[in-house]
Amino acid sequence: MIRLQATLPERYVNGRAEELATWIGNAKMLLGEKLLILGHHYQRDEVMRWADARGDSLALSRKAAETDKAKFIVFCGVYFMAEAADILTSSDQKVILPDLNAGCSMADMADLDTVEEAWESLRRCTDIEEVTPITYINSSAALKSFVGQHGGSVCTSSNADAVLTWALKKAESEKVLFFPDQHLGRNTAYRLGYNEQNMKVWDPRKEWGGLSEAEIKEATFLLWKGHCSVHQRFTPEHVNQFRTSYPQGLVVVHPECSHEVVALADDSGSTDYIINFIDKAPAMSTIAVGTEIHLVKRLADEYRDKHVMSLDPLVCPCSTMFRIDDAHLAWILEELVDGKVHNQITVDQETAKWAKTALERMLEIV
Repeated sequence: MIRLQATLPERYVNGRAEELATWIGNAKMLLGEKLLILGHHYQRDEVMRWADARGDSLALSRKAAETDKAKFIVFCGVYFMAEAADILTSSDQKVILPDLNAGCSMADMADLDTVEEAWESLRRCTDIEEVTPITYINSSAALKSFVGQHGGSVCTSSNADAVLTWALKKAESEKVLFFPDQHLGRNTAYRLGYNEQNMKVWDPRKEWGGLSEAEIKEATFLLWKGHCSVHQRFTPEHVNQFRTSYPQGLVVVHPECSHEVVALADDSGSTDYIINFIDKAPAMSTIAVGTEIHLVKRLADEYRDKHVMSLDPLVCPCSTMFRIDDAHLAWILEELVDGKVHNQITVDQETAKWAKTALERMLEIV
């Protein structure tokens, strides 16, 4: 999805790091309690240092829902996260994304039109009342609204186990349509005791998802053919190479990695889970981490008693998260001080109503 981000004034484009830090700090002080800055774990250090709260998607969703004092919530993350914050906050609060081009390639792999087409295909070949739609939080507000309207829920990498367990325990529910990330769906299903025979990949570019009627009816999990551009880079070869170099080393990866990588790792989990894993690891441990490099580098800096490194030696940042920088943050905050609101993220009332239903179901489940 293409969004038009205003060109930054030269003052910010050419600002030195120390100048930008001064401008951000001064604006933050002037705005006081009216401002809340949320920072996702994948943000750059020069942005993350200003966050009033940091966390993964679930933690920041909860923080947004609990916030009542702040008039301006500046979300240093990506577009779908800011949408979720707007849905969960009150009408007199404004959610702002410093750079409108901070999107998510995975979220763009499933849109409302293709999901509705898939739903209609399923309706024609199976009892649709038996199907529960679940969308990963890495999705648009429109898809969250869709699952809210059709009895489903949102999930994050932190709570996917609980949400999928809930979905399959619902009355009449025998099947889950999971989008947009096939890998999180597959890894979660394996953890719940299912096997590959229970899972089929739904390819939205093919008729009937590329599946036969029998395959659709027999599957418990219909997994949308989507992926994270960062986490798909990690391979079994990376794990094997690390173990050859560090036989006593530990490997922890995000569940957006392929199942082959997750199966070879010592553990897997959300960004918060990975942080806790490293925190609890014995001193002097060597730990390879399969997730976004800004988080890995921050963990390496914070846990100097351990050797924390990227599982992939050719590190790859999340290019869309990387769009949020100190220049955009300084611009947004100084404009707020002057009474000008830019890049406000708003979700229309009807979409927000059902998306909130799906998000609240998630928060109730966990």
